[in-house]
Amino acid sequence: MLLDRAVERASQSPPLRLDDIPVPMPRPNETLVQVHVCGVCRTDLDLAEGRLIPPGYPVVPGHQVVGIVAACGREVGGVSEGDRVGVPWIHSACGVCEWCRSGRENLCPYFRATGCDVDGGYAEYLTVRADFVHAIPPELSDVVAAPLLCAGAIGWRSLRLTGLRDGEPLGLTGFGASGHLVLQLARERFARSNVYVFARNAVEREFARSLGATWAGDTADAPPEALAAVIDTTPAWKPVIAALRVLRPGGRLVINAIRKASRDAG
Repeated sequence: MLLDRAVERASQSPPLRLDDIPVPMPRPNETLVQVHVCGVCRTDLDLAEGRLIPPGYPVVPGHQVVGIVAACGREVGGVSEGDRVGVPWIHSACGVCEWCRSGRENLCPYFRATGCDVDGGYAEYLTVRADFVHAIPPELSDVVAAPLLCAGAIGWRSLRLTGLRDGEPLGLTGFGASGHLVLQLARERFARSNVYVFARNAVEREFARSLGATWAGDTADAPPEALAAVIDTTPAWKPVIAALRVLRPGGRLVINAIRKASRDAG
């Protein structure tokens, strides 16, 4: 599935098209992965609708990939043909800068994103640097594992960044793929913490309550108590401002987002 160019929502020209492209050849430090499944992320829609601009077109989107290693470059170690692996949003980084050495590869100046800077998983094969593939435990099916490579990973990172302690109240603004996984992580890790969910959609609020949310309300509603931390996954300025109002003094707001283009970009 190739993305030809970014288009405005009102355009009648579909940005995605099916095409036959050559199977990519792995470089010496890369693996060739045969794709079994690839999840659909809001970021993929942002690419298709022009809010996120890749460095060039056409590009194959998709960054929640689970598949089998089909071939390895001559310098690859620790990964073998036949291994089941996942490929996330982070396709590669330099590995030597201060951000990489501190575990913050997403801030690396040489960071490249799967399905945006390089071809991703809406294809039968993709190549990725061997040190950026992840072994998938056998107890997880391909379909279950795929969302964990984006929504799950960034949700877990956001939860860690809150610095939350067990018993402190947590807020979740927006309740999509990442939010519903973070709620389950929080309930497991912080059993004594109340979790409050802010979502505009009544169905999402009911879903949050079914997963163990202490309370669920609209974005503008006030929770029963001030919060030690809020994770925003919208991201839009109104929910961010609303979240700041419900934080305790010294509370932490973690915004789970990537920079996007304005609607007239491209």
